[in-house]
Amino acid sequence: MHRHDGSQIVTPKESRPSATDRTDGFYAEHVVPRLVNLTCAAKTADPLRRRVCAGLVGSVIEIGFGSGLNVPHYPAAVTTVAAVEPSDVAWKLAAGRVQGTRVHVERSALDAQALSYRDNSFDAAVSTWSLCTIGDPVAALTELRRVLKPGGRFHFVEHGLAPDEEVRRWQRRLEPLQKRIFGGCHLTRSMIDLLNSTGFVVQ
Repeated sequence: MHRHDGSQIVTPKESRPSATDRTDGFYAEHVVPRLVNLTCAAKTADPLRRRVCAGLVGSVIEIGFGSGLNVPHYPAAVTTVAAVEPSDVAWKLAAGRVQGTRVHVERSALDAQALSYRDNSFDAAVSTWSLCTIGDPVAALTELRRVLKPGGRFHFVEHGLAPDEEVRRWQRRLEPLQKRIFGGCHLTRSMIDLLNSTGFVVQ
């Protein structure tokens, strides 16, 4: 652009996402939710899902709701579930499971790290293999503790840093690939330390 006085103003070209960025964005948005739905729907996980959902009562918040794989395992004492899930694709994949349950399930939040609910809103919370992917798990757990009623319990299943050093070495080697394939999934988070640091008592 030229001014009347002969000087120039240089306007930078509008930045556009690279082909790699576009590919990564498509993969994260469309492929990862389907891949997680496929791998986490393994029947071998059902006993763990039944166990983690046992004892849930009343109003429940589920972080990392995904494609609703826990829905068939909600006990009769559960009345409502607030589903926290950022992926539109995962929520669409959950449609059949959500429609097939008597429990009222509502997708009511996208980000577990910043929940809009009031303090002491829920009787219980549940999460299965989700803390490994959340960007700031401390923030998510702090928020979860805030919205749980006094005496409310958080039921969870997670993978994390192994106690065996040889396994840990392999976890560290594989973690960059794991994060890339499974949408930021970490192998080396110490879940017990994270829970303890945010005021939860693991029983």
